[in-house]
Amino acid sequence: MRAPANAVDQATAWNIAATVCDPELPVLTIADLGILRAVDVGVDTVHSNATGVRVTITPTYSGCPAMDVIRADVRSAFERAGVSNVEIVTVLAPAWTTDWMSAEGRDKLEKFGIAPPSGSSHAGGHSGPIRLALQVKCPHCQSLDTREISRFGSTSCKALYSCRGCGEPFDYFKVI
Repeated sequence: MRAPANAVDQATAWNIAATVCDPELPVLTIADLGILRAVDVGVDTVHSNATGVRVTITPTYSGCPAMDVIRADVRSAFERAGVSNVEIVTVLAPAWTTDWMSAEGRDKLEKFGIAPPSGSSHAGGHSGPIRLALQVKCPHCQSLDTREISRFGSTSCKALYSCRGCGEPFDYFKVI
């Protein structure tokens, strides 16, 4: 028997949504990544007159191909918890920024071998000078003696780097 949406409280509903992993970076949850924007309990959903849960997500960029999978995974997470009346809303404004990534998410990236974004984005309120030379720390040996190999890595959000210290290639999650 499925529980009505109002059987879950706000914190429980957030925790259910926050368990969903990003399909392109499975080491991160959508909460770690900062694309989980809000979870509201007790709302009238578009799909029914019944009380439900509304989950608001923001893609890392407007054409992100992972969003369909994320929506399906969020719905599945709630269904596994016995909540079937879930509306998933995608909002594009304000635009996602790497500033929304949690400290835990940045740590997880580094432990996974991906250099986390360094610095703040302009969208995140950074108003200082823009550095021309970017030093990216190697997630394997922590050396700053690295070089960009390709501006685009395995996804649009990442660049491919190589470490001169340990010789390992690695992805760098770009500041957006």
